[in-house]
Amino acid sequence: MLALRSLMLKIFQTKKMNPLIFTHPEEKHFTFDKIPDLAGKVAIVTGGNAGIGYFICRELTRKNAHVFLLGRSIEKGQAAIETIKSETGNQNVEFLHLNLKSLKSVKECAENFLARNLPLHILINNAGVIPSTFSLTEDGIQEEFGVNHVGHFLLTKLLLPKIKASQPARIVNVSSMGHLIATGIEFEELNDPNAHDPGKRYVQSKLANILFTDELNRRYLEGEQVYSNSINPGLANTSLLRRTAESYISSSISPEDGAITTLYCATSPEIEEKNYRGRYFVPFGIEGKKSSYAEDDDLAKRLWEFTENLINEKLLQK
Repeated sequence: MLALRSLMLKIFQTKKMNPLIFTHPEEKHFTFDKIPDLAGKVAIVTGGNAGIGYFICRELTRKNAHVFLLGRSIEKGQAAIETIKSETGNQNVEFLHLNLKSLKSVKECAENFLARNLPLHILINNAGVIPSTFSLTEDGIQEEFGVNHVGHFLLTKLLLPKIKASQPARIVNVSSMGHLIATGIEFEELNDPNAHDPGKRYVQSKLANILFTDELNRRYLEGEQVYSNSINPGLANTSLLRRTAESYISSSISPEDGAITTLYCATSPEIEEKNYRGRYFVPFGIEGKKSSYAEDDDLAKRLWEFTENLINEKLLQK
């Protein structure tokens, strides 16, 4: 826990971070009211049962999308779905089990969705973890890297043919302002419990989200009407903030406002009109500046190849 608090303080004390943290725009470029009607659209949201993810699911459902809420807890997921149905009146919201700590579960989740023979217009990779101690996924991958990056990488690749067949479509990867203090990705030390504290492991995984977004565009989406972007939701008053930096709650935004930038990238007509691809957005639907490491094409290529090899290795062991 002390390491997490240290991370948050380091983020807040970084001068280049201050404008993003302490001056969320008073006038929002995008709001829930600007979400267009999504009738006929199908969306997947990971980590949608609570926090920012819940409000993403709720607003997509409110605008008539058919929403699949993906999560590990069946009980919490079903409870969230019933609340969303009650609040929106739209019954087209469903739960699919997804445990991002297990590559087998990721494959099964993708297969279960694809078996429905539905289109997929919106994929939002929202789920994330920041454990207080070092731990591994069921496949033996460092948990932050495995859940925040590797699981979403595999899910996206498995669903990509369906997404491309459903275009125009969107992919949104939820990163963090924390990527700005990551100094690359130390591939050889990812599974070394003594190499990094939880904060450093977390920000590397958030840097990976942006690098993955950009390389996905370069490898698979050029010339396609599939728009993949990454976002920083802002300093939202979620359980993570309350656990790690309670003194900064007064500078935070609500989880509802934390959903706005993701929903901008997932639904705003501007994304297609301005051909936004591989961009990084901050509250509230404004293009932000990535770190120099997030702009490193060679690092993005290395990450992609490392992740593919890692997944292939782990799945062969099953």
